[in-house]
Amino acid sequence: MKNRVAFPEFVMLWDQLQGLTMPQHHLKICRWLDQSWSAGQRELLLMAFRNSGKSTLVGLYCAWLLYLDADRRIMVMAADFALAKKMVRNVKRIIERHPLTKRLKPKRKEQWASDQFTVNRPSELRDPSMLAKGIGANITGSRADVVICDDVEVPNTCDSAPKRLDLRARLQEIDYVLVPGGLQLYVGTPHTYYTIYAEDKRHEGEEEEPFLLGFDRFMLPLLNENGQSQWPERFPDQNIEAIRRRTGKNKFESQMMLRPVNISESRLDPDMMQLYEADLDYNEHNQMASLSLDGQKLVSSSCWWDPSFGSPHKGDASVIAALFTDEQGQYWLHALRYMTHDPHLLKEADEATQMCRQVVNFVKEFYLPSVCLETNGVGKFLPGLLRRELEREGISCAVIEKHSRTNKAERILSAFDVVLASRALNVHRNVWKTSFPTEMREWVPTLSAKDDALDAVAGCLLSEPVRLPRTPVHELDGKKMTNWGGGSGAITAQSDFDV
Repeated sequence: MKNRVAFPEFVMLWDQLQGLTMPQHHLKICRWLDQSWSAGQRELLLMAFRNSGKSTLVGLYCAWLLYLDADRRIMVMAADFALAKKMVRNVKRIIERHPLTKRLKPKRKEQWASDQFTVNRPSELRDPSMLAKGIGANITGSRADVVICDDVEVPNTCDSAPKRLDLRARLQEIDYVLVPGGLQLYVGTPHTYYTIYAEDKRHEGEEEEPFLLGFDRFMLPLLNENGQSQWPERFPDQNIEAIRRRTGKNKFESQMMLRPVNISESRLDPDMMQLYEADLDYNEHNQMASLSLDGQKLVSSSCWWDPSFGSPHKGDASVIAALFTDEQGQYWLHALRYMTHDPHLLKEADEATQMCRQVVNFVKEFYLPSVCLETNGVGKFLPGLLRRELEREGISCAVIEKHSRTNKAERILSAFDVVLASRALNVHRNVWKTSFPTEMREWVPTLSAKDDALDAVAGCLLSEPVRLPRTPVHELDGKKMTNWGGGSGAITAQSDFDV
């Protein structure tokens, strides 16, 4: 189109018609969208704080794209159909009233529905000019030149790992709808640490790279780098503080500052754990065995099995964890497994026997001298069976029966709070690849959530004694200190006596 009106001017005309002035942050967004389109960038992510007017601007952007080319086909996807329809209705009103788009309104009412419409266009195309779809809808067979993903990530689509996987799978269907060279525009705010909008990969599932890798990003948090409001007329300082108090720190960081956090205010932060990749180093000297990790000598271990029958894809998980402590009092969570039985092997061994054999292999692999077995529920039938399987394999390992009487949430908090606060918990990369960090982020003491791995690791931590560093402390506040404990200091005995 010759002498086309740029998108910022298109929006200014609309604002004047509505008796509004354009806020500065709206101008920034409009310029970015216009420049991205002119530069041929077709994979875009717009993140802006809640109530910033981003969806209104995207509606104007859709109308502008139809103004540029009436043959263009636009699909709007949202977390639910009602939200997508809202965007379509907004674009319809803009086309009806904007001086540059009035000519696009069709004469036939059937082409002007609430969930889809077709403008006056030169070509006869099967798909409408604009179509609304919920994220769960079937889009097979549709074609689009532009796909707008408006708030597809909301708590209802991302508050659990299965939902997040399902969301990603459904969004990947866009590749089969979008024509070559078509535009994808994501608009939203992060609602989970494992957000689709993350700039770096998250250790959840099999994700090896960010979901929107290669997308050009525009991020507009409420506060700029100097801590000043991006929209002081609507969000003055006193209002911002009130929002922060009402919503809580995590939700404010997520929805207003665009930082991916767990907005459920979890008590357990996996970012306070230390990642390591070293393997166990087992040695024998002078008929004495020693075990070390990453150059640190290990002095004790604990293994906790929180049992269930391990039914695949249902029920509680059967989880076993192994944790070591070094001479300096640091904890090393070295292994954690979610165990399931194989239904195809039930003729050879029942569920409980299969679980016990997996525990035996776990014990052998990590040189564990004992296993604490939680005997609540199905666990009360397992100690004898586990001892039998250990004896059959010729493994010397104690089976310690533990019956938990304290509330599970209290037990988890008491185990993790101090250890995380002191950053004394080191976690192997293989444990990071399990759903254990996800359980931590999503766990809330007062709500029902997956906590099988948390319970097993908490059992390990509570089974370990608190250990002080063995390095002698000779000075403290300038005062000489005597050696104590375990004969760590030298003693000179008097020997000039007669017998």
